[in-house]
Amino acid sequence: MPEGRTISTYSFLDVMASISGPGGSFDLKGGNAEEGITITRANAKNVMTAGADGSVMHSLRAEDSGTATVTVLKTSPLNSMLANLYNAQKNSSTTWGKNTISLRDMVNGDDITLSGCAFQTPPDLNYATEGGTNAWPFDFGKIDWKPGTAGQGRG
Repeated sequence: MPEGRTISTYSFLDVMASISGPGGSFDLKGGNAEEGITITRANAKNVMTAGADGSVMHSLRAEDSGTATVTVLKTSPLNSMLANLYNAQKNSSTTWGKNTISLRDMVNGDDITLSGCAFQTPPDLNYATEGGTNAWPFDFGKIDWKPGTAGQGRG
């Protein structure tokens, strides 16, 4: 390896994840499926509009919303914990959409906070030869992402 280069590593074992909201707070680790936790932004940050003469205008979108999906093994105790949290929140707008999901990669330094999180829906349930996974999707209103050393240049 050329001098000055380092080997970067990643492991889900180094990621801390939690949820807090009306009805409870707990870690989002323990029985996670291979897919782990996925965060997807709802919209592009920029919208480019082209004029009739070929000039362009860039519009910076102010919103930072998106979706987060927590995928766990069918036998994970997280299913019960998430179901209890969902059931505690689903009957009133005073408790709905008030979750915060926090993730931190302890080695690479990524620090992510998703606020204004609401359950999209409980997971689809499948009973088959293999247990499979349950995917818990959330909508979030805002992402605060501070990239660590491995995330420099992403944005």
